[in-house]
Parts: sequence; structure tokens; C-alpha cells
Amino acid sequence: MQGKPEKIALLGSTGSIGTQALDVISRYPDRFVIEVLIAGNNIDLLTQQALRFQPDSVVIDNVDHYLQLKENLKDTNIKVYAGQEAVEQIVTSASIDVVIASIVGYSGLRPTVAAIKAGKKIALANKETLVVAGEIIARLVMESGSRIIPVDSEHSAIFQCLVGESGNPVEKITLTASGGPFRELTQEMLARVKPAEALKHPIWDMGSKVTIDSASLMNKGLEVIEAKWLFDLSPEQISVIIHPQSVVHSFVHFADGSVKAQLGVPDMRVPILYALTYPDRLCSDLPRLDFRDHPTLTFTEPDIKKFRNLALAFDALKSGGNMPCILNAANEIAVSAFLSEKIGFMQMSDVVEFTMENSLHSQSPDLDFLEVTDFNARKTASNYINKLNNSK
Repeated sequence: MQGKPEKIALLGSTGSIGTQALDVISRYPDRFVIEVLIAGNNIDLLTQQALRFQPDSVVIDNVDHYLQLKENLKDTNIKVYAGQEAVEQIVTSASIDVVIASIVGYSGLRPTVAAIKAGKKIALANKETLVVAGEIIARLVMESGSRIIPVDSEHSAIFQCLVGESGNPVEKITLTASGGPFRELTQEMLARVKPAEALKHPIWDMGSKVTIDSASLMNKGLEVIEAKWLFDLSPEQISVIIHPQSVVHSFVHFADGSVKAQLGVPDMRVPILYALTYPDRLCSDLPRLDFRDHPTLTFTEPDIKKFRNLALAFDALKSGGNMPCILNAANEIAVSAFLSEKIGFMQMSDVVEFTMENSLHSQSPDLDFLEVTDFNARKTASNYINKLNNSK
């Protein structure tokens, strides 16, 4: 019998995953209630969400927006907080049952760590948490009794294929990738791609950073690193295949030769719902997969010469230590520079590769060292971009 509704803290409520999570939650008022909404800068949308869902508290990471947000919600009983420290503290609250971690980028790491230390169930959509600090996170989960359920469609697919397979040896996994909007372009054509073109993903509706990562295949590279920690795999057990239809969300290959796949329409609300309700599957009115709409499903090898980010991600995973943190930091700087047209599409990989080659590698970093690594890698990447611009 269903008990009291689970109380949810939503990290990144105004982003793409956050807004879709709220759509899912709104469909099951007897199962879920929003306890805390957390956003970075978008106070207008955060205000609208707070007025609709009436959480106990809201937190805006950017302290400059605190007074305006408090004014916006002055006629409610909603508590208003601001700043990174407030974000980290509130996710540990005893009243919270589930934390949806959907802040994009490195900034989502520390609040997710705080929630894990507090033993919360984590619906994880922030891939950078495991990319940057996978070994540390794995240890903290063991120590705290926290549970991570992946939200990314590919990792959700792997997770679902592994249900009921405890103890059965996994040979490898294959993550599917749509290939983004440029999989058919030549390198010369890719060099001329503009941000507006890269932001037009043919299948998925995502935020700008994730959409650019998808176009460059860095998103898949980050997912490869994340998969290593989620499913305790070696780099050699992880492969990637291009599947433009985005119907098969990933495969698990077992030692007996069997292969499991999870299929569905490309709609992030499905894995969000599963992460919130696992091990249950609730009835939903979300779109259904009709194979008559997909008479052909195709699979091809990714071209890592054109899309070097995927190869760089595998290199970072094999190097281990703080190298994935360096990769991630450089990529965040590179994507920002591309979106502001400071560098070209192909130059994003140049930035990442240069930063990886010119950063201090540590095999066993702690969180403080990762903080320093992130800062220094961003500085190295920014300086390299400035040199590229000065040489034009």
C-alpha cells in the first residue's frame, strides 16, 4: 500500500531535466510532493514553479537574486535561501526523501555529494558528478547507504537491463548515441558549423550545453566515464554505437552471448519516472513506442577522427585520477567559447586536448584537489582560447 508521498528536492528545477521532472511529478500528486526547488539564476521561472508547487523552501544559487526572489514570494509561506552553502545544506534536510540532481556541469558536484553523505536516494541526471569524482562518489555511496538511480536515458536503459541479473557476468555494455545533427558532415563542413546550427538537435530537447555536447559527441564521452562508475566496469567493457533513431537506448551483453536492450520513444520523462518509482513501474499516459513508425533501425560505428571528443573521453577514463575532471572543465570552457563564437566547432576538441596535455595529473585526488584541478584546467583552457583568438 502506498504510504505518504515522497518529498523531493529538485536541484536544477529551471533546466530542461528539471522542468520535465516537474511535469512528471505533477501527474502523481499522491506519490510525490515538491519539498525544495533549487535553481541557479532563473528567478522568473523559479518564482512560477514555487507559486505552482508551493514547496517548503526555494534556493537560488546566485546570491544577487536573493532579495528579488524573496520579494516575489513575500505573499507565501515559502522559505527563501541563497548561495552555494545553502544549496548544500538544504539537500541534507531530514524531511527530504529523494534528491533529483539535474544541475548541469561541475556546479552540481558538491550538493550531490552532500545529499549522498546524508544517505538520500539520488535520481542522478548530473553526469559530471561521476565524471569528475566517480571513485570518491562510489566510496561515499557505500559508506552512507545512499542509492543512485540514473536518469540519463542510456544509463537508465543499462540499469533496467540489469534488474534481475544480480550475479550474472556482464561481458560489456553498448551505449547508443543519436550522433547529433552533424554525423554526415565532413571535417571541412564541421569546421564551418555555427552555434545556431549545433543547437538544433534532431531528436532530443535539451539545454544548450548538453545539446552542444551531443553534437560533438562529448556527451557520449561523459556518459562512458559515468557508466564505468555506475556499473563497475572497465573501459574495455564500454562501447558506443551511433543509432540515429534513438529508439534503442542501450544494450547489455552477457557472458552467455545474450544481449538485452531497453527501447522506448525518446522522451526523458520516461527515465525520470522510472528513477523516481524504481522498483515499481507506474501507469502513465506518456507516449508509446510504435514500431510501425520505425521500420528501420540503424547502427554504425562513431567516427572518432571527426568527433575527437569521444576518443579524448576514453583517454581520460583510462588515465584515471583527476584526468576526467580536467576533460570536463576544459569542455565546459570550450562549449561556452563556441556558443559565444570565440572558437569554431572543431576547435572545442583542440581546447580539451591541449588542456589535458598541459595539466597536472594526480592518480588519487580528494575533493579539495579536484576543486583546484577544475580551477586550473579552466584557466588553462581559457588561456589557450585567448591565444587562438590573438593569432587570428
